[in-house]
Amino acid sequence: MLDKKRQRWLINAVLVIAVIAFAGFSLALPLSRVFQGDQGDSEQVTNTPTSMQEELEAQARGYELVLEREPDNEAALRGLLQARLELGDIGAVIAPLERLVGLYPDRTEYAVLLGQAQQQVGDREAAAQSYRDVLSANPGDMNALRGLVSLLLAEERPEAAIGLLEDTLKTADDVNQIQPNSVDVTSVELLLGQVYVEMGRDEEAIAIFDEAIRTSGDDFRPILSKALVLQELGRDDEAQPLFASAEALAPAEYKDEISRLAAGETEPEAADLGESDLDAADDAEATDGVEEPASSEADDTSDE
Repeated sequence: MLDKKRQRWLINAVLVIAVIAFAGFSLALPLSRVFQGDQGDSEQVTNTPTSMQEELEAQARGYELVLEREPDNEAALRGLLQARLELGDIGAVIAPLERLVGLYPDRTEYAVLLGQAQQQVGDREAAAQSYRDVLSANPGDMNALRGLVSLLLAEERPEAAIGLLEDTLKTADDVNQIQPNSVDVTSVELLLGQVYVEMGRDEEAIAIFDEAIRTSGDDFRPILSKALVLQELGRDDEAQPLFASAEALAPAEYKDEISRLAAGETEPEAADLGESDLDAADDAEATDGVEEPASSEADDTSDE
């Protein structure tokens, strides 16, 4: 078994690999880190400099004034959500998220964020329902799958998480016939492999990565995932050729990080493979068209 620090690094690395190049995260990915339940991260969010905190509070008040006049203003709801998240006020984001879910039931990122917030404040039953509501209509939604798997693992129900992912894989062909490409089989397999890694069931993780390698063509992610597990098991002679193959197949922006992983580096930049690139794109989308009204200028904010 791996020591806890190394195991956590590996789990995080595999998780990030599982979602690299998966489109459609929109608002959820950059904000989801706020909800991951790490006490250290929570303290970092709340230790906001006074001037910045006051500015965020003013922004929140401004958005609230807009919503008093226009309760369905998506731009103001998103702005209020963002401000409250940056203030670390997780409980206060539930109401605007519920409003957004009601207004835009097809925008699944809102429902996933709602589930994450509910989970963070301890309402696991509501969180599970939010995730399952998404999955009932979109069985391959990776955000919802990741959220529900995380919840099940937090409840120490790994077999339920495995069952959820195995059922998703069993029905993937049928679902994809009805709605092509709605289930990304490789990403689901990689998430299942991550659960096995977390449970210390390394050989089962390797087996699922092998299956993903067999069926995923030139996708570098399962190759890299298997290499990481072999590396952590001390089987470096087997791991290094896989690292080389993964690096050769990967897009240029990931090659340096794969090289660092192959060298066994455990610094944050290695574990955060691809995260900054995804965050930059997602943050731009999350704030697109949303002006930040100061409280004194709230009445001048227009609806989108």
